[in-house]
Amino acid sequence: MDLDLRKLRYFVAVADELHFGRAAASLHVAQPALSRQIRALEADLGVMLFDRDRRRTTLTDAGRQLHADAPALLEAATAATRKARAAAETTASITIGFMPGLTLSALLRRLRETHPAMQVRLLRTDWNTQTAVLRDGRVDISVVRLPVPRSGIHLRPWFSEPRVAAIPAHHPLAGSSSIALADLAREHLLQSTDAVPEWQAVADEFCSGTPVPTHPQHSVEEKLELVAAEEGICILPLSTGQFYTRSDVAVVPIRDIPPNEVAFAWLTGSRSPQVRAVVDAATADRDAMATDDG
Repeated sequence: MDLDLRKLRYFVAVADELHFGRAAASLHVAQPALSRQIRALEADLGVMLFDRDRRRTTLTDAGRQLHADAPALLEAATAATRKARAAAETTASITIGFMPGLTLSALLRRLRETHPAMQVRLLRTDWNTQTAVLRDGRVDISVVRLPVPRSGIHLRPWFSEPRVAAIPAHHPLAGSSSIALADLAREHLLQSTDAVPEWQAVADEFCSGTPVPTHPQHSVEEKLELVAAEEGICILPLSTGQFYTRSDVAVVPIRDIPPNEVAFAWLTGSRSPQVRAVVDAATADRDAMATDDG
């Protein structure tokens, strides 16, 4: 039995909403047509996916399992489609993902010199998507800030850079030549401690056992807005802190925290000559590219 991806997408919409009417609206299909597709999927699988009555719709055990597995299946199908279309292009092309603050201009110039016919596209990523864009096929290679999930990913180090604290401009530590991480112990960190694991060892809120909840901030701009509003601080790589300059936020070097490591990442098993060309170009001109200011 072949799993119909359209039916699977319809199933995910209903499972997310637990409401056939809302799911139909989000899919821009008629509700009776959606119901028929779900019944057909249940017939294909030989299981009931939903318990439904006049008051509510809930997932069965089989439905919960399929809901857990479906995103990976759909992501793999999307990635395969993108890769097949890319392979059919007559002109060599590559899409490079990159994190905020990183400057790729020297790399692009080198690629233009060594591979003038190659078409290069760029896609900006963030902390949550820097490897996801590899897995779903949106990029061929990604310039990432470590740490990242390593399963199925090959990494090649590029360079490292110091980390800095972004604090309100009138903070008592603003203007310091450098600070220790412990100097910020009373502050609230506006980002995941996955990005700054050293924070838990010094922060008062963790030492007291009552960490302040942090709502996810998906961009540097969001974090800096909250820093300026005195909601907390954030720890950034030096290049990011220098790129996003603003008068109401001060950037101060931290002297006792490991540097941020920058690396190239691509899917294990990739045989793309364009990926190899990017890595070779970066290796050939590492120093210039790491310090280039665009």
